[in-house]
Amino acid sequence: MKPGALLRLCAFLGYALLLAPGAVVLVLSFSAGEYLTFPPPGFSLRWYGALLAHEEIMTGLRNSAILAALVAAVSLLVAAPAAYAVARLDFPGRDTLAILLAAPLLMPSLVVGLALLLALQPIGLTATFPGLVLGHCVLTVPFAIRIMATGLATVPRSLEAAAASLGASPLTTALRVTLPLAAPAAGAAAALAFLVSFDETVISLFLVGPRLPTLPIAMFRYAEHRADPLIAALSVALIVFAALMVVLIERLMGLTRAMGRA
Repeated sequence: MKPGALLRLCAFLGYALLLAPGAVVLVLSFSAGEYLTFPPPGFSLRWYGALLAHEEIMTGLRNSAILAALVAAVSLLVAAPAAYAVARLDFPGRDTLAILLAAPLLMPSLVVGLALLLALQPIGLTATFPGLVLGHCVLTVPFAIRIMATGLATVPRSLEAAAASLGASPLTTALRVTLPLAAPAAGAAAALAFLVSFDETVISLFLVGPRLPTLPIAMFRYAEHRADPLIAALSVALIVFAALMVVLIERLMGLTRAMGRA
């Protein structure tokens, strides 16, 4: 059944409403003016050049890239066995375990950030990469588990049975049959974990120090004191980066399957 004209019009208006702020930011990022004014007085690439030359923002970009890569790696190491247990094993309390593993996603980021600060500050892990990795993993691991569990659930059990009939142990079957077939899900989980960590602001506000700013924190601090098009240029760059990551997840697994709705 094809959608009617009214439904198409409503969908178009909805998309226009969602994308309009992004279009305004895109135009402002090419402004030649000194301040955020719309329409801009002229067009220039000067603010993209200023963005690349801004030391604090570039430091935040480097810190965020390193942090997100570490978080993605740790998330996969933690999520792989947990997802395998939830998706492939049958034991008492499996459903309860799956709910508990997803519980951090139900908590407000403000509450999680404060709890992490109270837990990590006494042991000296605030304003450190280990502390930030641990804090971000609280958010990324549930996502990674859900995506990998969805991917593992699509692996035919007949292949595992065939491997077992040829003498493969359960561990060998898992490592050489199940996990390789679920590699696209692992790639999607790593990409999403990287993106969530790279963009995380609230938890980072609690855990970063003056010497370890991440890109969202550097962006937040810059916007507190200045209102020029550099912040629009940075926003456009982040939007493009996020769009590329979404395309990567779609290519690897599909967004619907990645979020467990198939």
